[in-house]
Amino acid sequence: MTDQPATGAARQQQPYRIEPLGKQHDRKEFSCGSDPLDQYFKTRAAQDIRRRVAKCLVAVEVATGAVAGFYTLSATSLVLTELPGPLVQRLPRYPIVPAILMGRLAVAIPAQGHKLGTAMLAHAVETVARANIGAFAIVVDAKDDAAQRFYERHGFVTLAGHGHRLVLSLETALQAMKSR
Repeated sequence: MTDQPATGAARQQQPYRIEPLGKQHDRKEFSCGSDPLDQYFKTRAAQDIRRRVAKCLVAVEVATGAVAGFYTLSATSLVLTELPGPLVQRLPRYPIVPAILMGRLAVAIPAQGHKLGTAMLAHAVETVARANIGAFAIVVDAKDDAAQRFYERHGFVTLAGHGHRLVLSLETALQAMKSR
């Protein structure tokens, strides 16, 4: 499920396509069950894109054109000394390490339970890898304990002293995708 052409067995019709948020996408009916995420998508996502503070990608139902989910990406950095030991081992000893923040990830209520969140997370990893910029890790801010468990199932680890902030090295994320 990507915005790139499918090959081989993946040519089967996918139920969703992922593409940048645009004017053609109806945001007013989107509901994921989290008011802050719904309000962000409806009122601030387009502004963040125009201001170049975030990129927003949407999962669109191929059959209906309805927005089934979205995620955002932006630049961030991590303090080297706050990273868990195993992540630091092969890094240069710069005080700040470049990373990408997946600030928001939301799946519309009708699409929940169909692994769309996992597919969008994989798409985000692919997008970051294709961007060919210096980024060591993907960072997420889980909105609650359930979201934190979702990210932990995908290999993210909590940053000590940062509540629901989690991190996953891009290298680890790419290796996990290859093994699937």
